[in-house]
Amino acid sequence: MTVHLHKNDLPDDIEFGSSVAVDTETQGLSLIRDKLCLVQLSSGDGDAHIVQMDRESYDAPNLKKLMADPSVTKIFHFARFDVAMMMRDLGITVAPVFCTKIASGLVRTYTDRHGLKDLTKELINVDLSKQQQSSDWAADELTEAQLNYAASDVLYLHQLKTILSGRLMREGRWDIAQGCFEFLPTRAQLDLKGWADVDIFSHRMRRTD
Repeated sequence: MTVHLHKNDLPDDIEFGSSVAVDTETQGLSLIRDKLCLVQLSSGDGDAHIVQMDRESYDAPNLKKLMADPSVTKIFHFARFDVAMMMRDLGITVAPVFCTKIASGLVRTYTDRHGLKDLTKELINVDLSKQQQSSDWAADELTEAQLNYAASDVLYLHQLKTILSGRLMREGRWDIAQGCFEFLPTRAQLDLKGWADVDIFSHRMRRTD
């Protein structure tokens, strides 16, 4: 594995092909309070590219162009959060999207464990370390351990997409998965506008927490 760290934006000459694995690291998990710090990407070749964001301007034209490119599928795990973060801080709508967590929920109905660590362990026999999960991602200088952790979250998403896509097709759930993926930008807008914990489809519109 080679980890490439880029300051503020992707370089002009980088290509990821027709699909790119994407993840983000933030100061915390609040869409109101916490800022986007890193965006990690991989073409599925075993290497990772990490963009350390300028949290004052978020001026990253190459990254924004890639994330909004309709010819490139962006593969996430729990895309709902990442899409909302990039919508808020980068001012873009990320599409098209494949979310391994949504796919897992639709086909791995024999379990309620749909975390990335659970998926990689069961489906490709990779035991991810989550030791750096709670870390200061806003630091000016990132440690090697932080970079390796951030990279690991995108290195296996292409493999997971292939396996989960096969299961979606096998179970006849590909179309409903696509509908969920296409809804994600709207779900992100709802989260950002205050409907994160309200089930608007319920008759009584109760909070879901």
